[in-house]
Amino acid sequence: MDKFSIFNIFTMLGGLAFFLYGMNVMSTGLEKLAGGKMEIALKKMTSNRFMAVILGLVITVAIQSSSAMSVMIVGFVNSGLMALVDTVAVIFGSNIGTTFTVWLLCLNDIGESSGDGFASFLMRMLKPESFSPLLALIGIIMIMGCKKAKRKDLGRILVGFAVLMTGMSLMGGAVEPLESDPKFRDMLTAFNNPFLGLIVGAVFTGIIQSSAGAIGVLMTFSHGGALTLSMAFPIILGCNIGTCVTALISCIGVNKDAKRVGIINIAINTIGSLIVLPASLLLSYLNIGGFGDLMNQPTGSLGIAIAHTTFNVLILIILMPFTKQIVKLSHLIVRDKQGETEKKDVFAALDSRFFATPSVAVEACRGVTIDMAKRTKNAIDDALELLVKGYSEEKVKDVIESEDLIDKYEDKINSYLVRLSKNSITGRDSRTTSKMMHCVGNFERISDHAVNLIESVQEMQGKGITFSNECVNEILVISDAVRENISTAFDAYTKDDLSEAHRVEPLEEVVDNLSTELKNRHIRRLQNDECTVELGYIFQDILTNLERISDHCSNIAGCLIETDEKTNIHAYLDDMKKNDETFRQEFKQYTEQYFSRLPQ
Repeated sequence: MDKFSIFNIFTMLGGLAFFLYGMNVMSTGLEKLAGGKMEIALKKMTSNRFMAVILGLVITVAIQSSSAMSVMIVGFVNSGLMALVDTVAVIFGSNIGTTFTVWLLCLNDIGESSGDGFASFLMRMLKPESFSPLLALIGIIMIMGCKKAKRKDLGRILVGFAVLMTGMSLMGGAVEPLESDPKFRDMLTAFNNPFLGLIVGAVFTGIIQSSAGAIGVLMTFSHGGALTLSMAFPIILGCNIGTCVTALISCIGVNKDAKRVGIINIAINTIGSLIVLPASLLLSYLNIGGFGDLMNQPTGSLGIAIAHTTFNVLILIILMPFTKQIVKLSHLIVRDKQGETEKKDVFAALDSRFFATPSVAVEACRGVTIDMAKRTKNAIDDALELLVKGYSEEKVKDVIESEDLIDKYEDKINSYLVRLSKNSITGRDSRTTSKMMHCVGNFERISDHAVNLIESVQEMQGKGITFSNECVNEILVISDAVRENISTAFDAYTKDDLSEAHRVEPLEEVVDNLSTELKNRHIRRLQNDECTVELGYIFQDILTNLERISDHCSNIAGCLIETDEKTNIHAYLDDMKKNDETFRQEFKQYTEQYFSRLPQ
């Protein structure tokens, strides 16, 4: 057998690089295939601790990255989407979920049957080195030949798994000469010191930021039979502690609760290690139930996987009842200053940490867009109320401040979406992003028209002039129609409801007709000297702004229909107005509803 040399080290490092890259490719593909649905469920269902553990486990298995999971949780807490106490159960579940990768790596140790029969063929095919090249070929064919994004993502998952397993094979081959090297066996005896193993596992995992990668390397060193479970177990515990580095790094520049997530993550694994490691040493020393004999036996990949899973399940059982105390500990380490209250950042959900899981970033951004829509609707409601109920300095100030904030919403959301678009996102998320980019502009234009309405009210207040009762009643009718159209369009967007979107255009047509009718009435009043030219200009401006607001509602609904139904909106609207019986019925209903209220 060849001697171990510097070239073996190069091969082992290359194998580690393949392993980590394959893990990254597979994780990205799995996350995109999941489409963010499980992550969204996590955000909504963490109040139940049992469900939070299950969801943390399932999502970590699905995206194959406890580090990405940790970053995601930090982002949720930082943006106020998740309570700090709810993260503890999720972290327990994530720690168990990350053991799934280690179990996959055990496939490398499947033995081969002797002989040439079917059993031998089957056992050999179960080894990753046999079937991973086929997976790589299938994956490449899917990436290059399939048009659907989901199939391409599945292809990337297969290629990522094949690259990961190739990395494991390279590492295994590189350390093979060490199996019979007496010096290597002597070096391993240093790990009889459990605290040294704990530190080495934590430091190595912290450097490569992958507990699965670190344990994969440990598995390759176990193949020679010189590594006992008593040597491997402290290293495994250290790997669990080291993987918390990613969460700690992601806590830079976040609020205090989000920083506490990193503290909770490392506290769970450190406290768990400080409980389990001494207990295992004591049991081993006393050899209770033959535990000491078991720990001193040579171990392989299967033993390491069992030890890894057992530790994470044990700390769940031991520490879960102390959830509140763990949260209190995080408050003791990251303290609030006396009298200090952190100001809520309405844009906190637009967190670049979510870019690691683009579907989560899309959903977080949509949440901010919905908040923008609600603020826009409130601004318009206040402006329309001022038109018919009279001047209020406080409401005028509120509308102007809201419009300034809505401008910031547009800028922040569009900037975030531009940065997000540089990441690979699925077809569904791409459509959601497209709708957001179109709709935020319309929300902002609507808020501009709210300020224009306020300026008309301010002008009348400054000049001491008022509309007649007849004119006020006319404005009330058309403003109610516009208000209903805003509610319908905004509900269509926030609820992603196409049936609501289809109801916008009939009412928009009615608003246009109302505006035309009221302008004609105004001309008659001017001709009969029942209104002044000065008031007439203001009245015309108000009608124009109300009509434009309704137009933007139509744009919002049209964007939803065009994106989701994949139709040309102009051709669709033209056909609908000519041939759609539902459109005609709704148009007739809205016409009767609002025209019947006009003063006779």
